Amino acid sequence: MQRVIFYTKEACSLCEDAEALLSLFKGEFPYELEKRDIYSNDKWLEEYHLQIPVIEIEGKQLNCEELNYNAIELLFKGQKGGTR
Repeated sequence: MQRVIFYTKEACSLCEDAEALLSLFKGEFPYELEKRDIYSNDKWLEEYHLQIPVIEIEGKQLNCEELNYNAIELLFKGQKGGTR
């Protein structure tokens, strides 16, 4: 089972949309979701405040500008380089 880290914040409509999109993959790619509120950690806030939502799988990330169905699918398959 893959571990997905989801960088988010409260009251973020883009984050809600990204989480809903991510949930479409639960059947094909079972995963454990770890949600990280960027306001709970100064390092996360500094790094992601302009990029959330961010989805990370096995060290590869997609930020708000890259998130779409195809990009997430490729990330699950390990075929996307991500932003980091």
